Amino acid sequence: MEKLTIKTSTHDYQVVIDKGLRFKLKSFINPRYQSVYIITDSNVATLYLDEVYNTLKDDFKVYYSIVPAGEESKSSHVYFDLMTQLIEAGLDRNGLIIALGGGMIGDLAGFVASTYLRGVDFIQMPTTILAHDSSVGGKVAINHPLGKNLIGAFYPPVAVIYDVDTLQTIPFREIRSGYAEIAKHSMIHQPPFWDQIIPVTLNESLDQKTLIRDLINGINVKAKIVEEDEREADIRQFLNFGHTLGHAIEAELGYGKMTHGEAVAIGMLFAMAVSEKHFKVDLPIQAFLEWLKHNNYPLTLPNLNVNKLMDRMKRDKKTKNQQIKMVLLESLGSPKMVDMDDVILRQQLETFLESMVIR
Repeated sequence: MEKLTIKTSTHDYQVVIDKGLRFKLKSFINPRYQSVYIITDSNVATLYLDEVYNTLKDDFKVYYSIVPAGEESKSSHVYFDLMTQLIEAGLDRNGLIIALGGGMIGDLAGFVASTYLRGVDFIQMPTTILAHDSSVGGKVAINHPLGKNLIGAFYPPVAVIYDVDTLQTIPFREIRSGYAEIAKHSMIHQPPFWDQIIPVTLNESLDQKTLIRDLINGINVKAKIVEEDEREADIRQFLNFGHTLGHAIEAELGYGKMTHGEAVAIGMLFAMAVSEKHFKVDLPIQAFLEWLKHNNYPLTLPNLNVNKLMDRMKRDKKTKNQQIKMVLLESLGSPKMVDMDDVILRQQLETFLESMVIR
């Protein structure tokens, strides 16, 4: 069992990583909670809801809601429906919400927890590799049609319970999506651990020791940054490496057409290309591109309009006074926030889409 402690301004919490934790869940829940409300999605519910429910039902009043799987559920109407269900169930401030699922569920259930009765406690129970990133740090949100994660809060969980057995049932696309965020962590951290990621071949029988090693490395990077900058005023923005274009691609294609990690991987390629021009440095962009190809990441974007992508990027939460800001790399392991010139950035984006992505 691995345990990491995350320090925040309101409270410290533990990230617990081990096999079979869903059967030991009640040992991590304070008995003062009178009721537990599980929020999960239609995919995860068929696999793990009964096991989690049965683990808790003898000690707590347990309720649950199941939302449709997919990024489309991170919406205002699903959020409002969940609020109605919580009210009808009579959940009070002595209740606990459990976010059982991937990043979408963690964001959605966390935002519900942050606003229901002005805030109730919640536990993150991630079931995907991608959620190693989103479950730690306390950022919760829903999407708006004009942009991703534009409605949200900083609201840390009281615990993160990571049962790695649940990762054995995720499809290859979700493995690929999650490893893009691990690759991101490997490039923004000093010292970088990108050399550990290069040899990894992603498949549905990925070696669990390798996976746990990479998850712990990724969580440690996230934890260190979050502890120094909880509210994203400074270095926490480095975690958005690859996300400026990545979020724009997600929104422009329509949420769910490309996984978050797949879009971020393309965004990282672009950020590396911009970094090489801006800082006149050599980065392992070709090695990263080959790693993405080797692991079958989608690198073809159908007819995306550069002007529309630029407009999306201007709605990014890092943007100030309509000036796009991007996380670039001065060198591997040395990220820096840079104000971008619109004309230059548009030219670089056109070149990137033509020469590197659309094939």
